[in-house]
Amino acid sequence: MISIEIDDPARPDVHQLLSEHLADMFATSPAESVHALDHSALSHDAITFWTAREDGVLLGCGALKDLGAGHAEIKSMRTTASARGRGVATQMLEHIVAEAARLGYGRVSLETGTEDYFAPARRLYERHGFTECPPFADYTLDPNSVFMELAVPPK
Repeated sequence: MISIEIDDPARPDVHQLLSEHLADMFATSPAESVHALDHSALSHDAITFWTAREDGVLLGCGALKDLGAGHAEIKSMRTTASARGRGVATQMLEHIVAEAARLGYGRVSLETGTEDYFAPARRLYERHGFTECPPFADYTLDPNSVFMELAVPPK
């Protein structure tokens, strides 16, 4: 059974997964278009960070960043290579959106890439009701970025 719990981004297995995530982001996007956070940035007070585990084994992670005024951003959605295709990303996304609703956020946004590498992520978000939107928070128009948002129904 997969459990999703608040976790520490500096935990060794999580740190490794986040390092792989950053390496992939820099390998697929120009440096100025990489908006992924490292483990220390994910430890910020405005960010809640979760991991998905099964029998203690890390399967994936995701985070929610408070942007203020009832708006939050999904950060660092990542599934381990061995867990891909098992629905872990779907479970994590549903958990994050449910937590956003519980916390009273009215809108959740995210940034992802335009490259083919990011197509599965874009499809996941679209299946869950996210639609493209203009840049939000401190983001600016970028041909390598897709911005998406979801109106969160109140709990």
